[in-house]
Amino acid sequence: MMTTYQRIVLASRPASNEEVQPAHFRLETKDIPAIQDGELLVRNQYLSLDPYMRGRMSANKSYAAPQALDETMIGGTVGVVLESKHPKFAVGDTVVGTLGWTEVAVSDGTMLRKVDTTHIPASAYLGSVGMPGMTAWYGLNQIMAPKAGETVVVSAASGAVGSVVGQLAKLKGCRVVGIAGGADKCAYVVNELGFDACVDYKAGSLVSDLAAATPDGIDAIFENVGGAIFDAALARTNAFGRIAVCGWIAGYNGEPTPLDNARLILTNRLTVRGFIVSEQPEFWPQGLSELGTLVATGKLKFRESVADGLASAPEAFIGLLKGRNFGKQLIKLS
Repeated sequence: MMTTYQRIVLASRPASNEEVQPAHFRLETKDIPAIQDGELLVRNQYLSLDPYMRGRMSANKSYAAPQALDETMIGGTVGVVLESKHPKFAVGDTVVGTLGWTEVAVSDGTMLRKVDTTHIPASAYLGSVGMPGMTAWYGLNQIMAPKAGETVVVSAASGAVGSVVGQLAKLKGCRVVGIAGGADKCAYVVNELGFDACVDYKAGSLVSDLAAATPDGIDAIFENVGGAIFDAALARTNAFGRIAVCGWIAGYNGEPTPLDNARLILTNRLTVRGFIVSEQPEFWPQGLSELGTLVATGKLKFRESVADGLASAPEAFIGLLKGRNFGKQLIKLS
């Protein structure tokens, strides 16, 4: 039986225009506490790394409280119950929650759910059948609401969220165009995920390439990036287009992200809505059920970038913010 475990805490906050550095984190060794009645002890198998964590590292006002200093970094987890004094959880259960960057955690069961790994890999519950998948499902179905034949554009198309958006839109009969960084990612988006086209924003001709890929304009946008990429998509919008904004990666370090084409929100009568999927709990049962069925039957594909060991989390997170990952970024714990 383990007597100690390791966790990573936020040691300091990046300055407003500073990129995240390994020194902003600290690896600690702690004693495993005894659980009380109504609690359970979980050994995490995978940690989820997601762009929203960059915002939580700041003390600026946002939709959620900042990550506390000297406390376990926030993050989604999937693991196995080692010990339980909770009536709803048994030893051996696989559970998904937000226990953070830690090998072991004590929980009272709040925001923890049991999952079945018979037909769905445990790691997928942090990706396509987890928060990223639900983000895609909600943004597409509840905000963009595309019809068959319409053109849908997805930024960060090879990532955990964008890859699901595009595949769901294809299942609805849409023409789907991705935007991704690099020829390899674009090839994957088209050849493996089934998008109709993908624009490599690193190729240096984003505006003209996107125009060529969207000859009939754009009816709906799923925006993960903001800045120049969003601006290029805005320029191609059709009247009464719908835009779901779930991320703004281009500005996470405080960089300016001006929009030259913002006037089109008015002239094209666009609907633009930002959203936080955790604020829509009533949709999660339906969305997760549909996503789980699609993954289990092979109709929804996903790719993962997996770093080994808790100590690799800071560098993997920094790489995620710079677009070095391919698909969902995970940390596998031994």
